[in-house]
Amino acid sequence: MKNKHFKVYLSDRFDLQIEESDGDNIISGKLISKNNNKDTFNIRNSIPRFIGGNNYADNFGLQWNEFKSTQLDSASGLSLTSNRLWSNTKWNKTELRGKKILEVGSGAGRFTEIFLSSDANVVSFDYSNAVDANYASNSDKGDVFIFQGDLYDIPFPDEYFDYIFCFGVLQHTPNPLKAYNSIYSKLKKGGSISIDYYLKFDKPTPWSTPKYFWRPVTAKMDPQKLLRIIKLYIPIYLPIDTFIRKIPKIGSLITAIIPIPCWNYVSIGLNKAQRVEWAIMDTFDALSATYDTPKTLEEVREMVGVDNTGHEKFEIFYGSNGVVVNILKK
Repeated sequence: MKNKHFKVYLSDRFDLQIEESDGDNIISGKLISKNNNKDTFNIRNSIPRFIGGNNYADNFGLQWNEFKSTQLDSASGLSLTSNRLWSNTKWNKTELRGKKILEVGSGAGRFTEIFLSSDANVVSFDYSNAVDANYASNSDKGDVFIFQGDLYDIPFPDEYFDYIFCFGVLQHTPNPLKAYNSIYSKLKKGGSISIDYYLKFDKPTPWSTPKYFWRPVTAKMDPQKLLRIIKLYIPIYLPIDTFIRKIPKIGSLITAIIPIPCWNYVSIGLNKAQRVEWAIMDTFDALSATYDTPKTLEEVREMVGVDNTGHEKFEIFYGSNGVVVNILKK
């Protein structure tokens, strides 16, 4: 734990037992709740763990520790993450400087890196041990506090954060509405929240059709085994899929009909090796999640409560990865 601001906050709620430290950095120890039940949480590898044992997001822990730097702009040499962040949230670096940001579902930290480049005070967490990958990549890049925790039980008070960011997460929770309400409660009045949500398609697509054809099987598989299978067939099938996609007029339809999942990023600037890596990573992402419940734009609108009088400003639109909702809290 390196972020002094949040160490001070945690000291108000927890007694700290340090087992190993390196200067200001607490490598291992325990956080003991000051309330009556004296709940105890471990600090391991400098990361507070507010949950224990296996959970429904273990597949993401495997994924993001396997592909810890794949999506980082600093590693890819591209601006894919920063472009997605700024174009969808409509935020900018200047307004984030010095603000408290809660990042819900950090993965390997692709967005954490961009927030830290904005000189924001970042709190970033994940339900899985993907936090280890995020910590390895971003703990030395700025004012960041990374923890492993449950979005239904976030260890910070209500109306605490200036900005809340939650991309690629809610559709993977057992109760998306409850999850959304939980994170929204942490937003200050006058603060901004941005979420995205997988879009439910009403016709075959190269992305959704093969995915939901196989998920009844793959979501129940051992993630390690599933990843091995994907690593075997993607390098062979990716060139075939690319050829089919480039067939004029009917290429996309053919790939939607053929039930072979392949996340093929043909024209976003990746080199050949990167395309194979991204295809393996995102095909696994699509097939392995325990929960995956896409929604239409209208269903997302209903979930977030567009008519809620607590919204100063509201916008909902089709974004880079489904439906995006941006709200300014009244």
